[in-house]
Amino acid sequence: MPDKSAFPAASSRPLLLIVDDDPLISDTLAYSLASSFEVLTSPSRSHCASLLRQLRQPPDLALVDLGLPPLPHQPDEGFALIGELLALSPAMRILVLSGQDGEAHGRHARTLGAVDFIAKPADPALLRQALLNSLTFREAAPADSPLLGHSEPMEKLRAQIHHYADSPFPVLIEGESGSGKEIVAHQLHLATGRRDKPYLALNCAAISPTLLEPTLFGHTKGAFTGAAGARSGYFEDAADGTLFLDEIGELPLELQPKLLRVLENGEFQRVGETQSRRSNARIVAATNRDLKREVREGRFRADLYHRLSVFSILVPPLREMGRDRQELLEHFRQRYAQQSHLPPFQLDEPARALWDGYAFPGNVRELRNIVIRLTAKYPGQTVTAEQLAGELDLPQPDTGPRHDQPVTPDIRAAREHLQQAPAGFDLDQHLARWEKAYVEAALQITQGNLSQAARLLGINRTTLHARRDSLERLPSQGQGNEDRHVP
Repeated sequence: MPDKSAFPAASSRPLLLIVDDDPLISDTLAYSLASSFEVLTSPSRSHCASLLRQLRQPPDLALVDLGLPPLPHQPDEGFALIGELLALSPAMRILVLSGQDGEAHGRHARTLGAVDFIAKPADPALLRQALLNSLTFREAAPADSPLLGHSEPMEKLRAQIHHYADSPFPVLIEGESGSGKEIVAHQLHLATGRRDKPYLALNCAAISPTLLEPTLFGHTKGAFTGAAGARSGYFEDAADGTLFLDEIGELPLELQPKLLRVLENGEFQRVGETQSRRSNARIVAATNRDLKREVREGRFRADLYHRLSVFSILVPPLREMGRDRQELLEHFRQRYAQQSHLPPFQLDEPARALWDGYAFPGNVRELRNIVIRLTAKYPGQTVTAEQLAGELDLPQPDTGPRHDQPVTPDIRAAREHLQQAPAGFDLDQHLARWEKAYVEAALQITQGNLSQAARLLGINRTTLHARRDSLERLPSQGQGNEDRHVP
C-alpha cells in the first residue's frame, strides 16, 4: 500500500484523479495537466477505492475512462466507478474520457452524475479548459440548499420532516442516488430544537473500514499505528446536536453492533479505552440501498435496521415530482448564470415539453448537471428541443435485428453454444473465464514472465498485472464443461 507521504499535500491547485488502465495515456495526461492540477493516477476501479481511502480529502475532479479492468472493452466498471466517486464526494466534478461508443455511453455517464463526456483522443489544452470550466460551477452545501417544489410528493416530504423533527429517535432517509437525501437530513436538523447545536455529517463509504470505528468513536494514544495522540470521534463532537451518517449501508458488519449499542443506550468507548462514554446526539442515516434486502442477504443486521428506521423518510425521485422540475430548472439556471457571469439560457416551447416529459433517472443531480452544460454551451441563447435532446439519456430508436450479416465460423460457434447453454448463462462470466484462460496460457508459454506474456497478448504489462489479479477468483478453464463449444 502506498505511503500517505506519496500523495499531494495541501495545495492551491485543484486535486485531479485520472483513472485509466493505459499508463501511456495516464502518464501523458498527468504530465500535460500538472501545471494546473495536483494529479493522482489509478489504473482500475479497485485500485482507485484503495487510493481514495488514503487521501486527506477527496479529489476536486476526476477524469475517468469507462473501459477499465477486468472488462476493458465494456463500460460497466467505469459506470460503477462514477457512482462510487459521487458516493464518496457528491461535490466531485467527474468528466468521462473514453473512446467507447461516445454518444450512447456519454449520455448514460451524464445520467449517473458525470459533468460531461469527452471523446478520445482529446487535445490536452481543450481538456484542461474543460476541467477548469467544470470548477466554475459550485454546488451549494446542504445548509444552503432549500427544498424546492410544491408537488404532492414534496409537500408530503415537508410534512414528514416537520412531524419527525423534534423526536429524539433515529430517522432513516431512503432514496435514489442524486435525489437530495443530504439536504433532507440537514432540513431535519434545522427544524428541531437542536438547530443551534452541532450538525456533523460522515460518509460511511468515504472512509476505510479499519478507520471507521476510531472516526466514529474516537481513540486513545497508541490505539493503532499512527494514533499519535488521543482524539474524540464524531459521536463526542456532535454532542447534543445531530449526527448524519450517509451511506449507512456501507457500514462494516463487525462495526454494526457498536453502533446499535449507542442507539439503544447512548454508550460507546473510544478505541483502546475501557471507559464508557455517553452520546446524546440524534442520529439521522441515509442510504440508496434496499436495506431490507441487505438484511435478508446477511449484509446488514436486522436489529440495527429496525433501530435506525424508527422513522423512515423516502425522498421522492424527480420523475414523480411533476412541474417541480420547471422550478428546479429556474433555480439552477439563475444560480449558475450568476456563478459563471454568463447570461442565462432559455428553452423554446418544444424543448420545455421535452424537459417536462423526461424522467431524469439521475434525479436532481442529473438535472443540475444538465443546466450546467446548457449554461456553458448556450449562454444567453434559446435552446431547441434538438439541442436539449443531446444532453438527455433518451431511449434510442430500435433499428430491429439485422438478418443480412454473414454467418462466420465464430458466429456459428457462438450460436451453437447459446442454444446448448444451461439456464442462467452469463456473458460477462463466460468472457471472463476465457480471458483468464488466455492469460494463464500466455504465462505458461513464457514461464511466468509478465512482460513477455503481455507482448504475446498484445497488451501492456500493467494491464496484464491488473487483469490477472482481478481474475484470480474465477475457476480455471476446464473446471466446468459449459464452454467447450466455443474456441
